[in-house]
Amino acid sequence: MAIDDRIQQALAYADTTKHIAFGHHVTGQAGALFAQSFPGKRAILVADTNTWNACGPDVQASFEAAGISMDNPYIFPGSPTLYASYENVDILRGILRATDAICCSIAAGTLNDLAKLASYELERPYMNVCTAASVDGFAAFGASIAKDGFKITRTCDAPVALVADVDVMAQAPQRLTATGYGDLIEKIPAGADWILSEELGIEAIDTRVWELVQGPLRQALANPDAIASGDPDALVGLAEGNLMSGLAMQAYQSSRPASGAGHQFSHTWEMEGHGLDEEPPLSHGFKVGIGTIASCALWEYALSLDLTTIDIDALVATAPTRAQVEEQVRALHIPAIQDAAVSQTMDKFVDGEALRERLERIVARWPNIVERCQAQLISPEEVMAALRAVGAPSHPIMIGIDLARLKQTYFQAYSIRSRYTILDLLNNVQYLGNAVDALFGPDGFWGRHLDPLAS
Repeated sequence: MAIDDRIQQALAYADTTKHIAFGHHVTGQAGALFAQSFPGKRAILVADTNTWNACGPDVQASFEAAGISMDNPYIFPGSPTLYASYENVDILRGILRATDAICCSIAAGTLNDLAKLASYELERPYMNVCTAASVDGFAAFGASIAKDGFKITRTCDAPVALVADVDVMAQAPQRLTATGYGDLIEKIPAGADWILSEELGIEAIDTRVWELVQGPLRQALANPDAIASGDPDALVGLAEGNLMSGLAMQAYQSSRPASGAGHQFSHTWEMEGHGLDEEPPLSHGFKVGIGTIASCALWEYALSLDLTTIDIDALVATAPTRAQVEEQVRALHIPAIQDAAVSQTMDKFVDGEALRERLERIVARWPNIVERCQAQLISPEEVMAALRAVGAPSHPIMIGIDLARLKQTYFQAYSIRSRYTILDLLNNVQYLGNAVDALFGPDGFWGRHLDPLAS
């Protein structure tokens, strides 16, 4: 199926986004797309100095050509790097409240999230002109915004209209393209996590949404060297992959199609504030890339096990109680996120007969799980090689996470989301600790990859 056909199909499923201009040299369509989406409305362009320099004058010219009335653009400073904090949402909301204009963000990640949430809180739609293939969030519902130093995804609508010009994206700093690749590659083990959840009767796969993400995924990731070089044609696949991922999340009204255990590693570090004091701050996609390696390593080990022989009676009898699990979760996390982690963990907690039924299903479905997930997954070494080729960090030490902290994160990541993943499967069979110890043993994946330069 051609890209334009896939986009039209995705728009038919999407919840909010109605119009997309995607491809080479499409920035000039921004004004006409705004007029089509918001007839008779005023506009205000919102950018930072970096994104304005990328294509702001061209966007402004297209709005003028379309006869759209405009307020003066609001442009944040480009240095230091704009942070996705609620304080910046407050600033932008104040600017927007003073006008009836519809916001058009010229941005990809952080600034687009600020515009998305500020507009939503004013009960207004908005539009985005994307400047980098750095995240899948530019087409997604929700905004990842930090408050009191900790980042969570806050509910808000996706853009009604979107312009994604791959020639503009190709001119973005290489690190932004690399972070977009890191965000996208996690969709591979995230798919395995969803297969697992379906096999265990927890969350069935929506085949339409699955195809939006997984259909173009392998091709989008296939040429990391060309993507790293800024080749616009190679960037088409990466940009489309992130675009389709965002539209899939809209259609499903959840990040399940695009986020699995690998993202939970990144979320853990983000909620702890890791890398926020760097300039530029350590990117989401760089952390997700490392989480993808960690997830694929765990999957590789798990699929080598024979879980058809587990002792169900013993596992039910020795399973920790709700109170014991809460105590364990609190001990794993810093005080600021303990309550949220406990709430997420308790949402998926099972014991007694519910646990017995879960374990019986694991035994019955394990051969199917192995077959389907082996076909879905790639090896952690392949993830490392791809990240290295695209110019992204390929070892946790490269993002300031030593192996002792990574080992701890395997247990923390399980407890910060209610979503069922490979972490939960191993926790249900009381094997997560053994699996993690094996990964970090001399013959385990991380034991064999102690040196980032040799990995």
